[in-house]
Amino acid sequence: MADSYVLGWILCSVMALVALCGVVLRRQKWKGISMRTEPLKTVLTSNGECGSADASHADVIIVGAGVAGSALAHTLGKDGRRVQVIERDLSEPDRIVGELLQPGGYLKLIELGLEDCVEEIDAQQVFGYALFKDGKHTQLSYPLEKFHSDVSGRSFHNGRFIQRMREKSASLPNVHLEQGTVTSLLEEKGIIRGVQYKTKDGRELTAFASLTIVCDGCFSNLRRSLCNPKVDIPSSFVGLVLENCHLPYSNHGHVILADPSPILFYPISSTETRCLVDVPGQKVPSIANGEMANYLKTIVAPQVPPEIYDSFVAAVDKGNIRTMPNRSMPAAPHPTPGALLMGDAFNMRHPLTGGGMTVALSDIVVLRDLLRPLHDLNDAPMLCKYLESFYTLRKPVASTINTLAGALYKVFCASPDQARKEMRQACFDYLSLGGVFSAGPISLLSGLNPRPLSLVLHFFAVAIYSLGRLLLPFPSPKRIWIGARLISGASGIIFPIIKAEGVRQMFFPATVPAYYRAPPPVK
Repeated sequence: MADSYVLGWILCSVMALVALCGVVLRRQKWKGISMRTEPLKTVLTSNGECGSADASHADVIIVGAGVAGSALAHTLGKDGRRVQVIERDLSEPDRIVGELLQPGGYLKLIELGLEDCVEEIDAQQVFGYALFKDGKHTQLSYPLEKFHSDVSGRSFHNGRFIQRMREKSASLPNVHLEQGTVTSLLEEKGIIRGVQYKTKDGRELTAFASLTIVCDGCFSNLRRSLCNPKVDIPSSFVGLVLENCHLPYSNHGHVILADPSPILFYPISSTETRCLVDVPGQKVPSIANGEMANYLKTIVAPQVPPEIYDSFVAAVDKGNIRTMPNRSMPAAPHPTPGALLMGDAFNMRHPLTGGGMTVALSDIVVLRDLLRPLHDLNDAPMLCKYLESFYTLRKPVASTINTLAGALYKVFCASPDQARKEMRQACFDYLSLGGVFSAGPISLLSGLNPRPLSLVLHFFAVAIYSLGRLLLPFPSPKRIWIGARLISGASGIIFPIIKAEGVRQMFFPATVPAYYRAPPPVK
């Protein structure tokens, strides 16, 4: 009898010990961010697209609801994916960049079904640029003859545009938009399973999904685990808003080739004009002690067109002066199962050419087309291998705009070097020739003709044009020497940018094996 009690006591003790061990192990796995979610079943929605059968899980988590995040959420949600978007601050952003969408970007907006997001925000159509240098000016129109009359660039308040896209994405029943700060990615055995984030009221929560897409902008604190960030800050923008200013060319962006670097003007509403003054280097004059206002009045104001001068000085006197570092970062991803980088968190270029949103929207179109055949995103290693093609397929558009932005900024900056001066003047004169000499470069800048080879040809055509002016009619040893330095300088500007972008992916993407990667087989 006693033996049976002892045996029962032993069995109960063993079972209790096993249960206790199970509880401890589960807690350790939660603390170590290594919880594995159950596989999500996928079902077809009414329009034949894919979606999650488990309402408590998302197919995709998007970190950030800026231009890239909001557009991506709407795009994937429209395709039937269950999307959870976590944005640090859902109030209307107030930025001095991201206000000019090139025509190529507007076409991508149409392709994504988001063109109505530039309506009801007092957005202005932009039909090209006006270039000013030393009292001379030339008009560069976008080559829009083959497009519908509605197709053009758009300029607007960045915050209004983002709020419109947030509203549109949140209107989809399978897109959940919430405010929270993502603090870390959840990793298990090398696979990203989701995110840990802090809500607006301070609660620490976790969210899990088959794919986590990080779009948390230029100040991303998550990119380091997903790429090799080499951020360069060549300059800063000083931003002003001019009120009731009449630009010399209506509905055009204005670029002044000033000393030491370019000044931009473009409308952002029917009554407001944005001015961005580029200040080279990482240090800008202090706003607090009046150094900035003095710099703008004494150095910058004398170089702006007379039609803008009074409005410019009035904006400086008003005092609402803001600054923003200009960041440049080539895309250098570490393909990571379960995660992907997009937008400025992934790739940045100098904002002189206003190409950032065009690149982001083009990337979203590429990613959408890659994900559409997939009804199941749960096999993270297989999905990661398949999405390596994304990095190659995006290159023609992204690398053209990135390279043009970096090269044009360096050419447009003033320099004491005679060869650089000749290159800058030749660029202005080359664009002033009109015809193919202006239509070619402006089609590259606008995103309407994103061809890397065309970019290189036009860039060196400017260099050769400058060389010809130096050597004709009678070359001298001094002119030959300046010409040699000019060609060397031009090569030193563009080739490092191309190298950072990737020569093979940029010019010969069809030779990259990932270019032909097929979707994973349906299980």
